[in-house]
Amino acid sequence: MKLDTGTIKHLSLYGVFGVLTTILAIFLYWVFTRLAGFSVVVSSGLSWFLALLFAFFTNRRYVFHSSGNIFHEGYAFFMARVFTGLLDVFIMYLFVDVLKFYDMPVKIISNIIVIILNYIASKLYIFRR
Repeated sequence: MKLDTGTIKHLSLYGVFGVLTTILAIFLYWVFTRLAGFSVVVSSGLSWFLALLFAFFTNRRYVFHSSGNIFHEGYAFFMARVFTGLLDVFIMYLFVDVLKFYDMPVKIISNIIVIILNYIASKLYIFRR
């Protein structure tokens, strides 16, 4: 990938919305675990799904400027993120429930991994130009 002005802008926008999505996911996870009293797995799943909706619409409009079929892209986006969502839940289960690590640092690291994998899927498969 060539790092011209357009590419830098594109990566910057993805980064901004990736950070906002991550903040939203972590905040929602905190709300579900700390305020609602849900389990780690349920909280991870719910926070992932709500952040997924935010990520789809912001990526589609502001990052990839897509005018493709919203249902086709939405389905592809959702399916690609099922993998990373399940990976997030698995990481949380393994490191928090099984290995007894503190949940918030694990959640942050898990979300960084998920952002990278999601960008690759979006750029190469979902919002191709």
